[in-house]
Amino acid sequence: MNETPDLESGADRAVAALHKIDEKVNAMRNQRLNDPDSFGDKIFKFVVPSLAGLVFGKMFEMVWRKSVGRKATLPDGTTDARKDTTLGIAFAVISAALGALVSQLSDRGSKAIVNHRHAKRR
Repeated sequence: MNETPDLESGADRAVAALHKIDEKVNAMRNQRLNDPDSFGDKIFKFVVPSLAGLVFGKMFEMVWRKSVGRKATLPDGTTDARKDTTLGIAFAVISAALGALVSQLSDRGSKAIVNHRHAKRR
């Protein structure tokens, strides 16, 4: 009762699987070739929002420390733990919200600049 595998259907399945892979590879190649963004455009769209978020974050931290950050320090030089904790949480929340806003706006701006360049090129 030895059953021999049906080689034709096995070969057909293998060829069909290879055709599926070939179609996916061709689709990915076409997507890459038809992408209007150059390498420089992609770098620009990555670097501008990152740098804007970093610069804004550092500026906000500097301003916070010079103004609000001093409020937890008592006249004798020690810090009020409750005030320090509250101000730390407030800093984290405000910094994250403003950082996300700046990153989103600069991301949109960098995409708009690249899209404008593409429109001028046509």
